[in-house]
Amino acid sequence: MATTAASSWSQKISAFSLSPSQFLSSTTSECFLAELLHELRDDKASENTKILLLSALQEYPNVLCPSPVVGEETALDLLAIFSQTPPRFINLKCHLMLALTNILVCSSCLDKQANAAESFLDLLFETVQDTNDHKDGQTFRSLRAVACDCLREVETCFPGMLSQKLEALYLLKQQEMTPLHQAYCVLYTLSLKNAIHLLSQQSGGVDGDLKGMLTGNEGFAWKVIENPLPLFQVSSMEQIPVLQTTADCKELKSIISLLLEESYLLTPVFQAALLRELVEVVAMVQALSPAIFKSQLLRLFGTVEVTLLHATLLMKAVFTDSLFTTEDENFFIKRLVGMAQHPLLSNPQKLFYMECILHFPENRPISCNGEESLPVLVTPRLATSLLPTVFNDSSTMLGRLRLLSLVYMEADEDDDKGVSYLFDHLMALHRIVDNHGTREMTVTFFRAAFTFLSYFYHSEKFISDLTGRLCELYSRHCYLAPNINNLVDRAQECLGESSWPIQLLKALQTRIVELPLPQLTLQSFSWHLKVLGRVAREGQVPQRNTLCFLLRVLINSSVCKAGGWQLGNAVLAVCRNLLLHPSLDQVFIELADLLQHMMHHYEETDIQDHARFYYTLLTNLSREKLSGVLAKGPDVGPAKVRSLSSIMAESDGLSSCLTIHQTKQSVLQLVKVQESRMHEALGEGKYMSLENEEVIKVYQEQFLSPGFGSEVILKCHLTHMEDLEELYHRLFSICLHFDLTDSNYDEVSDVTVPCLFKDRKPPVIQLKLKPRQPYPTCLRARAVFTTEDGMSWYTKLDDVSVAFPDIFLPLPVKLDWSQESKEQLFDQIWRCTCSEEPSQSATSLYCFELRDHSLCDLIEWNFHPYLISKDLKQDLYKVLFFLPPQCHVLLKITNAEDAVQVGIVTDNWKLLPYINSYLQNITNKIEKHAETAVDVPFCRIDDVPCEIQIK
Repeated sequence: MATTAASSWSQKISAFSLSPSQFLSSTTSECFLAELLHELRDDKASENTKILLLSALQEYPNVLCPSPVVGEETALDLLAIFSQTPPRFINLKCHLMLALTNILVCSSCLDKQANAAESFLDLLFETVQDTNDHKDGQTFRSLRAVACDCLREVETCFPGMLSQKLEALYLLKQQEMTPLHQAYCVLYTLSLKNAIHLLSQQSGGVDGDLKGMLTGNEGFAWKVIENPLPLFQVSSMEQIPVLQTTADCKELKSIISLLLEESYLLTPVFQAALLRELVEVVAMVQALSPAIFKSQLLRLFGTVEVTLLHATLLMKAVFTDSLFTTEDENFFIKRLVGMAQHPLLSNPQKLFYMECILHFPENRPISCNGEESLPVLVTPRLATSLLPTVFNDSSTMLGRLRLLSLVYMEADEDDDKGVSYLFDHLMALHRIVDNHGTREMTVTFFRAAFTFLSYFYHSEKFISDLTGRLCELYSRHCYLAPNINNLVDRAQECLGESSWPIQLLKALQTRIVELPLPQLTLQSFSWHLKVLGRVAREGQVPQRNTLCFLLRVLINSSVCKAGGWQLGNAVLAVCRNLLLHPSLDQVFIELADLLQHMMHHYEETDIQDHARFYYTLLTNLSREKLSGVLAKGPDVGPAKVRSLSSIMAESDGLSSCLTIHQTKQSVLQLVKVQESRMHEALGEGKYMSLENEEVIKVYQEQFLSPGFGSEVILKCHLTHMEDLEELYHRLFSICLHFDLTDSNYDEVSDVTVPCLFKDRKPPVIQLKLKPRQPYPTCLRARAVFTTEDGMSWYTKLDDVSVAFPDIFLPLPVKLDWSQESKEQLFDQIWRCTCSEEPSQSATSLYCFELRDHSLCDLIEWNFHPYLISKDLKQDLYKVLFFLPPQCHVLLKITNAEDAVQVGIVTDNWKLLPYINSYLQNITNKIEKHAETAVDVPFCRIDDVPCEIQIK
């Protein structure tokens, strides 16, 4: 049983982690949280199961504890569980600490100084102070390590919380001789930095406060939570708050020196964290000199750890020449260059080192545009070892090309050997692509070409050569048209003053229009149209040659018959761009001839219609009106603002009619139909009788038919909401759309209603539901409809709830089944279900008090459509609910001496909570009716009114 429970929880937690919103659609966060806490209190649950449950609280504290009240209650429960957990369950206690930290931080309990938060912080501090380790140091140290991490998380989220505990934290750091020393060290350093930052915000008496802060050992600084300090990271000196002090800060300087001397004992990650905090401390306290880090530089320069290199670069950015000499910078740059090509490092690491070189904090002013310049110390000679080759991977090749381009751009102009090498490298990539290189190499070549252009677009020698090579490449491989167009677009965005994109487009246009017709295929022609369409967008490029080429191709080839819609649309795209071209008057006749030819000869009707439309615009509208009609986007200038013609005026009204407007409030609602209960007696007509052993077989064979018994019909009235505008009193062509909130049902089809009038009887719509799992659900509803004025509207409806009883269906058998056969089927399903494996089926017993009501009346009112048989002598009733797609709930209801007993059997144990809730609702109605019933002896019309009391 324990294994089954653990497996069940494993499935639940997995489903919850996969999609919390979908999981909680079948329950509530309160119920699921209550189940988690109940299982955590259970002594029979294993430690691994409890850790699994805590993972949900650790990962989604905001979902399960959405308010501070719920967060504090949950934290108190977890604290009680923590105190009751035996000491040997260290792993469980660690996870409890982590869950408590997440809940208190995420639910804002620390903001309000809640009792649970104060108790938990006391617990954490007691744990980190408990150095006895309970005579099991290796095991208990893990608990202290987690407690340190939790305190560090609290201090990070609420800077200054531990500012009054610095002396205690310092002593703990000094006394700890185990690997936990680094956890205490980083916790103390973080607390020290936040305390100094807090002190820098105050005014007056700083010297005494600094000394008192370092030797303070009071409670937690809850007052900082009232005005929490903003989290800050050092990136420049202007952002660092300064602590104004006149003292020499000997105690603080001694502490920092000791921390730096001990830093080599820490792991690289902890060393980097320690250095970052100390850099901020020294930057805030003016009395401290950055030279305090000088003894650490040599060790940091020689490291291969990326985290420590990051910390060193932070020192360089903050302190500049206050700490780094020219020799230090030179050595550091050489070190970065060497690491950027080290054969034992991975490609991401090498790329990181190249980025460090490009953004090296230099001791000189930043350029006017805010971009950093290349360090002066990076010379062409130093960077020679980083020249790109075709054997580099794409990322490394592009990174080196970018770095070397910047190096040679800042070198002497008369020394172009380095630029020549870079261009030769680009041409080597060109040859690889020309010889049908891979897709990755093709993309790399075009990115490299753009990088080269970005730095050397002013060099006519190389740029003209690059233009010719690109044209030759396109001539042999026209499928590179999208790459060419993208390169032109990016160049125009980044090189605004350069004329190179126009030169390339002119050269490509010339290459294309001079092609002989025999060399053209439908595929190559489609690629050429993409380039010509891009050329047609440039006002500086003449377009007569393009139109003559297109007309020649359409007249002298089979494009009009075999081209298809896509090719025709590509030709029209060129024509559309030409309609907006500044030189339209010069190519008016050629464009009109081309459009007229497509109107009469192109096979696709849609292409003919569009060509006719463009021809009409061309021959009937002025330049201003034409640009106004074809311009895209909301910002198209005055031509779009005013009405250009009667066509434009009509289109404004037409667009209003074609737009779907959204209502300000809900207009419609769905109300479930309350169907009347059937009270027919169980008849005795001519029915089919089956042998006892055939009943279950015949019943199960029905389910072999696709879709048998899998549908539930939910009937609702579609009505208006109250207090609606008269505009919505008469609605037409209503389309109702439903969205699922979980995966337990198939998609619900749209429902259409012809009309809905407020003064008429509301129509009944039928929602066809196909459950995958027979659980309650909720449908989100929305509708689109039309009003009498022809306008279309969109409105949201209230969610439609599908309750558990709404899924009940009577026994799905044919009408000719005898009553005896139905009862036999009930008994056989009962026996089969009880004998199945307990992992699927379930049995239960529900009891309630009948009081003054008749059991027969209760059965007739609530269970008649599902009643299989009744024995009035024994007060025994058999009820069967069928729940699609193939689940059964069987009830045996008997009237005992003191209560009514309901025996429950189901082939899906997950339905038990819903069955129990359903039976409770029925019996609660009986109890409420009994409580409100009052006996009055008799009353005559001429008597004084009777006085009764309702309790």
